[in-house]
Amino acid sequence: MQIQVNEVWTEIAVGTMLFSLRDKIRPAADVVVRNGAPAKKDIVLEEGDQVVFITRGEVPGPDELESLMAARHTPGVHAVVKKAAVGIAGLGGLGSAIAVALARVGVGRLVLADFDVVEPSNLNRQQYFVDQIGMYKTEALQQNLQRINPYVEIETHAVMLTSDNVPEIFKSVDVLTEAFDTPDGKAMLLEAFSKSCPDKPIVMASGLAGFEPSNTVVTQRMGQNLIMVGDLVTAARPGTGLMAPRVGVAAHHQANAVLRILLGKDPVGDKES
Repeated sequence: MQIQVNEVWTEIAVGTMLFSLRDKIRPAADVVVRNGAPAKKDIVLEEGDQVVFITRGEVPGPDELESLMAARHTPGVHAVVKKAAVGIAGLGGLGSAIAVALARVGVGRLVLADFDVVEPSNLNRQQYFVDQIGMYKTEALQQNLQRINPYVEIETHAVMLTSDNVPEIFKSVDVLTEAFDTPDGKAMLLEAFSKSCPDKPIVMASGLAGFEPSNTVVTQRMGQNLIMVGDLVTAARPGTGLMAPRVGVAAHHQANAVLRILLGKDPVGDKES
């Protein structure tokens, strides 16, 4: 029968035990993952199982690293997301965190756009470092993402997004995520992308400032291809700043919505039985 071992289809005998296979293929492996979950006890392998053997402290070669990085994924996810392209408009607290999450998931191509540079006040919530102050966010984030997952293709645009360039920059993505600060920018992006790519989804955010309860950040459907994340109320203003925890909650709502869309799932869940 056939199973996957470190993402390579392998023929094994019916009745083969998991740990026996480990001892045969990689006896030094001290992390054994079967179908996305750590294996704590021996088990008879079944047709189609996905097995990963990892040796702690050992740096794998480039031909194996990608499969080991995806070892804890739900089975079938990596093969799908690796073929996908996602656009991220704005690389601040939302956009940089969305990019990190999608890179860790293994999305095949990220199209990143932001005109700004990293400055000190960004560091309270954005995925940059002190030594990157002054760098374009596109350059700094690309640098960080490549350290996280070198197998993700990254396309950057260090430009101010406008209704004229949005269609060209994001024409090849499967899903677009909005991560702007201003209502005018959000409205422009939604209008420009919806006109140029009417059948493609866009995941937006509104209402995520301060330190209000995390559970007030929700994912909602606002239209056929429009998903909105946030509480739709809590904007940044004097006395209510932007804080890493709640911005991160919203960013990961957006990233999870994108993942569900790529996997053919309803991002909100209201269409699922």
